[in-house]
Amino acid sequence: MKSRITGQTKVLGIIGSPINHSLSPLMQNAAIEAVGLDFVYVPFAVPADGLCAAVQGLRNLGVAGFNVTIPFKTAIIPYLDKLSPEAELIGAVNTVNREGGFLVGYNTDGAGLLKSLAEDLDFTPKGAHVLILGAGGAARGAIASLCKAGVESVIIANRTRNKGEELLSCFKSVFPQVKLALSSLDVLGSSDLLHGIDLIVNTTSVGMDNTSFDGLDMSLMNPATRIYDMVYAPLETPFLSAAKAMGLKSANGIGMLAAQGEIAFAVWTGCAPPSGLMKSCLLTAVKAK
Repeated sequence: MKSRITGQTKVLGIIGSPINHSLSPLMQNAAIEAVGLDFVYVPFAVPADGLCAAVQGLRNLGVAGFNVTIPFKTAIIPYLDKLSPEAELIGAVNTVNREGGFLVGYNTDGAGLLKSLAEDLDFTPKGAHVLILGAGGAARGAIASLCKAGVESVIIANRTRNKGEELLSCFKSVFPQVKLALSSLDVLGSSDLLHGIDLIVNTTSVGMDNTSFDGLDMSLMNPATRIYDMVYAPLETPFLSAAKAMGLKSANGIGMLAAQGEIAFAVWTGCAPPSGLMKSCLLTAVKAK
């Protein structure tokens, strides 16, 4: 953390509820210190009914930029002046930057996922067949980014069909070249479905409390299938343990969390943080828990 804060210090932060668990202040302040910038990054706890007042307060105080986490990634959009094309497509914002007096919303989650897939799994999206587990906000960002990156097909598997249908209707017109389809988490035991999949991405919270996906038989998968779990605490979920036992290449969400943070840092400061610094900070913190 910056040891000397003055009236010239630029303030960055993160808003959410709850916010005490966030590891963003740790990695962002480490990057600020390493680069030698006169910035500080602080967490702001915002009550569920206090978003409008919070954004107005951040605007009036001249805060340079901030991250947005649960439950405000979609709700914040009406209070911003502009959206990046990516944020508009995904329909969610995780990064806000002050630009010429305007608050501009970005979404760095999708780009963070692609960076992590490349670095941690040596995965190339072009022409790939992807299975997405879940149909919430995280799934939305993943699907949009993977479709833009050139995947051939995406199957959305979710416990409730309605949410999956919402995603299909949203993205089918935007990405007509991608084969988009629905499945169910209850029928993932089908070898016909699993054998042709190149990448499986878990976008749900399954695994945070050591829960697992019932009916997902790793033995039915192609040996070249990559497994990605957005969950990063614990570092190895039952989903990843099962993949590891079958010899499948797999990775947790630490890389994505670090990568989206690196991209946000560059949006705010115009500088790239030292390579690997944020990821190293996150790994140390999660292992210490």
